[in-house]
Amino acid sequence: MGMTMTQKILAQAAGLDKVEAGQLIEADLDLVLGNDITSPVAIHEMDKFEKNDVFDKEKIALVMDHFIPNKDIKSAEHCKCVREFACKHDITNYFDVGQMGIEHALLPEQGLTVAGDVIIGADSHTCTYGALGAFSTGVGSTDMAAGMVNGKAWFKVPSAIKFNLIGKPSKWVSGKDVILHIIGMIGVDGALYKSMEFTGEGIANLTMDDRFTIANMAIEAGGKNGIFPVDDQAITYMEEHSKRPYKIFTADEDAEYDEEYTIDLSELKPTIAFPHLPENTKTIDEVTEDVVIDQSVIGSCTNGRIDDLRVAAEILKDRKVKKGVRCIVIPATQTIYLQAMEEGLLKIFIEAGAVVSTPTCGPCLGGYMGILAEGERCVSTTNRNFVGRMGHVGSEIYLASPAIAAASAVTGKISAPEELGM
Repeated sequence: MGMTMTQKILAQAAGLDKVEAGQLIEADLDLVLGNDITSPVAIHEMDKFEKNDVFDKEKIALVMDHFIPNKDIKSAEHCKCVREFACKHDITNYFDVGQMGIEHALLPEQGLTVAGDVIIGADSHTCTYGALGAFSTGVGSTDMAAGMVNGKAWFKVPSAIKFNLIGKPSKWVSGKDVILHIIGMIGVDGALYKSMEFTGEGIANLTMDDRFTIANMAIEAGGKNGIFPVDDQAITYMEEHSKRPYKIFTADEDAEYDEEYTIDLSELKPTIAFPHLPENTKTIDEVTEDVVIDQSVIGSCTNGRIDDLRVAAEILKDRKVKKGVRCIVIPATQTIYLQAMEEGLLKIFIEAGAVVSTPTCGPCLGGYMGILAEGERCVSTTNRNFVGRMGHVGSEIYLASPAIAAASAVTGKISAPEELGM
């Protein structure tokens, strides 16, 4: 029996000719990632090791993004801990205020992730880099500490689910709608510890930003990782952003999959995940009663990229955010922020009555820049809508695409752009 893309990458990293689902391996790492929340825990774990040096200062990325700029004393202390560690070990890829961005948008943009890599990060959405044909997955801070010291990690080789994408999505359907459709279809544990492998001619109709979004939310279906084949779009992206060599792996024709699904992108509709799980999805035409909102958030490691901001700006141009609604736009990196400014997108947002934040995870995890009070509702382009995720346990989060979030900010209720005559 042949191997999947993920299994081939892991086999090479483990120095093996072949691996099978369920096999335990020790693999070499190409990148170890931490942020301002998870890195301090890993750093303190390293204090317990006999060896206190990092394995390679070039292969560690420390990104200050969750509570940056610092919102309180505790977050300032966390960042100070990481800053001092980065200075002590001369970490090359340390990103602080002024250079930072939301980690999972920043690292591909900086060329630190390429096809064939094995990447671990002490953040569950590290699976984002599968959009470039890498194996990337989230780990705990202890595993991050071990990775920083040894450059290796233990894995159980995952089995896989194959998603065959065909067709072309309609104008207001994006990668966010694709992954919400899939999670609604298989559930939040439908891919538990499995590789979600995307294939099919429909992938050519998805932008790289769409693919980053889809891979990012593989974890919301329980996936160990999500991964896309490396096509011309991915190669162009990597060559524009990175000087690192990449390696393309393809699944064997006789690779074994636990399940296979075919999804016609042309049939998909804008999809919203209602509280309090990402699997609780409805298409826009199934929203038959007004869902009045208090806040709209457009940003995060899932949907804060330039394509997302362009879509939101197209909808908000010459329109106003409804009185009583707070619309918060968060470009995912400084580069995206600057590009949005140069394209005039920020002017559109501000004239519409939205606010634009510095790059930060901010409200996604209930951090700051948009915390919800009891009884408030938010439509958000973030990735989780658990109870209390963005604030009070009595608040509600509706996950959606930038198009839905922008249109809803104008109408004051969950709406599609068509309701604005678009």
